[in-house]
Amino acid sequence: MDVHPILLEVFKNRFSSIAEEMGVTLVRTAFSPNIKERRDCSCAVFNRNGDTVAQAAHIPVHLGSMPLSVKSAIESVGFRDGDMAVLNDPFKGGTHLPDITVVAPVFFGGSSPSFYVANRAHHADVGGEGDFAAQVMSNVTGVRRIIGLLETHGLETLTFYADRLIDYSETITRKAIESIPDGVYEFEDVMEDDGKGHENIRIHVRIQVEGDGMTFDFGGSDDQVRGGVNAVYAITLSAVLYVLRSLISEDIPPNAGCLKPIRVKTRKGSVVDARFPAGVAAGNVETSQRIVDVVLGALSKAVPDRVPAAGQGTMNNVTIVGIDPRTDLPFAYYETLAGGMGASAGGHGEHAVHSHMTNTMNTPVEALEYSYPFLVTEYSIREGSGGKGRFNGGNGLTREIRLLSDAEVTVLSERRRVPPYGLMGGSPGKTVRNVIARNGAQTEQPGKFNEILSKGDVVRIETPGGGGYGEED
Repeated sequence: MDVHPILLEVFKNRFSSIAEEMGVTLVRTAFSPNIKERRDCSCAVFNRNGDTVAQAAHIPVHLGSMPLSVKSAIESVGFRDGDMAVLNDPFKGGTHLPDITVVAPVFFGGSSPSFYVANRAHHADVGGEGDFAAQVMSNVTGVRRIIGLLETHGLETLTFYADRLIDYSETITRKAIESIPDGVYEFEDVMEDDGKGHENIRIHVRIQVEGDGMTFDFGGSDDQVRGGVNAVYAITLSAVLYVLRSLISEDIPPNAGCLKPIRVKTRKGSVVDARFPAGVAAGNVETSQRIVDVVLGALSKAVPDRVPAAGQGTMNNVTIVGIDPRTDLPFAYYETLAGGMGASAGGHGEHAVHSHMTNTMNTPVEALEYSYPFLVTEYSIREGSGGKGRFNGGNGLTREIRLLSDAEVTVLSERRRVPPYGLMGGSPGKTVRNVIARNGAQTEQPGKFNEILSKGDVVRIETPGGGGYGEED
């Protein structure tokens, strides 16, 4: 069968629209603000082997790792029509335990699945039936839409074009790599601490570009540590895929073809490829950002005009749990807070955005106060927090919450001591500032802390700005 370029474009958009519709279904039917407001979820379509064919424009840290979860499900489950597999194992392609993946097969006139659909969602309250039901319905939507395509075009045509889309992405990716000068490029940055006494945990990458292929070698990174900042291999792979895709200007489906020209080498038992039973919850939300920083830093030595300075480099995870006095029921609030994006040769960095490995939205104040016993006393741009340069880094934000009930507060953040770097003479962005106010007295907190607070206490987070680019005029 010959490839028809118009049909290739049509099927690219059809597969992508299915993944997007799955996402709309999930967001519109979810219960928790973390999914329905922040959209902390991702959806994708996979071929018979579990390779990504198309994905929605959702969260990079989910999407790059999800194929490993789908393949784990294929290996572990004897799928029958109507089945769905549920998994959250970080060592089987997951990211961290609250990220729950649901995989569904698509059967069409055979004994084995022709395609798969899957979604991943972050459960602030693990076990919430409403959010889980939304994930199931998301997959039901995807299965129905793919069966509709199969009924219209037939199995042979649809699988042929799914495979050709992967080939197409590989071809474009190889062309993009060829535009990077051959050579070896290295960079190193640190995770400030693991919350358990380990500090300045090195993440090192050595990138070798040769023709239309690239090797990313993280073998020089430090050993895994006691705290939860260790990343599983799926996280490292996701970060590399994200950076690589960001270098490609053409509109291609970010699928399995993007990975074919590259190798990602790690050392088992290191902070970027942890062994069980290492703690990995923060590897997903924090270390993933630092892996992006080091890969971009290395590539800045090859193509400085195509990569930005460091973004905020943290997700500023805030968790607050307690009993809501309005209902006498437990509540669990989780949110990541946006920050500044790094500037680039193309212009200033964006203010107060979820950058790089997270692509979620900011929770509106109205939704926050409606759902939780909080009063948001400040929600603003953190002026002057972006690094200076020919182009300035984006500013972070300030979120200040007054508690209307006793609660336990946990904050997981980075870039408190080591600021987001600038490029080409640009200055770094400001570091994060975490503050608790009790009875009018403010106390500076470390990047990672857990505190029992009382009604009336205030939690204030000032997120980092992005690095500047180029010397100031």
